[in-house]
Amino acid sequence: MNDGGGTKTRILDSSEKLFGLKGFDGVSLRDITADAGVNLAAINYHFQTKEALIDAVISRRIEPVNQRRYELLEGLGPEPTVEQIVEAFLRPALEKLGTANLGSLMGRVMANPDLFVDRIFNVHFAPLAERFIGTLSKALPDLPLTEVIWRFHFMIGIMSHQLLWGGVIERISNGLCSMKDREALLQRTVRFAAAGFKSSER
Repeated sequence: MNDGGGTKTRILDSSEKLFGLKGFDGVSLRDITADAGVNLAAINYHFQTKEALIDAVISRRIEPVNQRRYELLEGLGPEPTVEQIVEAFLRPALEKLGTANLGSLMGRVMANPDLFVDRIFNVHFAPLAERFIGTLSKALPDLPLTEVIWRFHFMIGIMSHQLLWGGVIERISNGLCSMKDREALLQRTVRFAAAGFKSSER
């Protein structure tokens, strides 16, 4: 079967949109074919299974984000501050909030424990988490490793909430709090997460 110059991309785009809107279990292959304007054979040809399609959708988006995280971390030098490390982790993800359905897709990934731990963490996230946790431990020498890991876990929760439910704050604040200034949102999130890492209480 010939890709037709865009069949595979249309499938990925439709899958990303629908998974972000309805979750991975709430979308069928027929939903995707209808949205993409392709037949089921096209999905079978390019991806074989729904699980392989999910992996491809996530990999297409998460790998550039993780690569950017590594680049930002490398650029901080030998003794980065906690705030700089936290920003290097959060910025590449939070900058994607305005990118089509990417924010909701990544929020769905982070909010799905089975999918995240069993398939996403081991492939895309484990080396990255180890690198950031190690760097944070050096910046926080008096904080036990277990506590650094706990606080890194909490930071992931903050990020996931922003990606999936961040827009809710505009409603509950009657417009007083806005998501429109993404740099301000990032810096506010960095300050909050960094303060958690630097707290003296264990």
